[in-house]
Amino acid sequence: MSALDLTERPAHGRAYWALADCWNIVRRGLTHYQRQPVNIAWQLGFPILSVLLYGYVFGSAMKVPGGGDYKDFLMPGMFVMTMAFGFINTATVVVHDSTKGVIDRFRSMPMASSAVVAGRGVTDLITACAELAIMMLTAVAMGWRPDGGAGFLAAFALLLWLRFALIWIGVWLGLLVPNPEAAGGLFAVAFPLTMISSIYVAPQLMPDWLGVVAAWNPISSTAAATRELFGTPVGNGDSWVEQHALLMAGVWPLVLTAMFLPLAVRRFQRLSR
Repeated sequence: MSALDLTERPAHGRAYWALADCWNIVRRGLTHYQRQPVNIAWQLGFPILSVLLYGYVFGSAMKVPGGGDYKDFLMPGMFVMTMAFGFINTATVVVHDSTKGVIDRFRSMPMASSAVVAGRGVTDLITACAELAIMMLTAVAMGWRPDGGAGFLAAFALLLWLRFALIWIGVWLGLLVPNPEAAGGLFAVAFPLTMISSIYVAPQLMPDWLGVVAAWNPISSTAAATRELFGTPVGNGDSWVEQHALLMAGVWPLVLTAMFLPLAVRRFQRLSR
């Protein structure tokens, strides 16, 4: 580009370039998925196997409080589990870029520092939409029939809202752990958190103390709220948090975002110190 071209280049504000840089990061992330589609298949493999295992192997032995088919109860929980495990994928990608020097290269370029974090978030949300679509098609093939209309769209939005909040936990952990192997070890933390929830079993069927913990688990609120919006068996108990699942499904991700988004930004800013 000539000097004349540079002088004639239209001037834009910082907001414009921040959005443009963010979009470039998003394009980079999506290009990686396009060239390595096995990554998405790997991310979906465990949830799909879980649906088949719990739905067909254990489904006939499971009970839903208040009645209803267990597979209908299970499917929204599987969607929530997919969103919950997504923070591990976020952390793995971030730590990979960090250890390989990619983030340092971005920081050395004349680009908005917020674009790296925001671009990762947008990429993960787009990927989450694809994951949910594939998971729902799998559920429909198994006989799951949710209510359509506004309730379906609201449930889809709540699932993405949870994923949005967990993105910042993944970014923060990805900038915190030393290597991709350590990020993979986060599965050992995520698995108990999803098991002690209402994803697979209603909390009132657990021991009293464990049921309380499961009911107040943030992902339990999203699971219960999406079941209600999809028109599937809910199986809620009498506790306050279970009776206000829709409210808490909106509040919990807001709290998590308020906690971990500043931590992720602060950790990113400290990389250059």
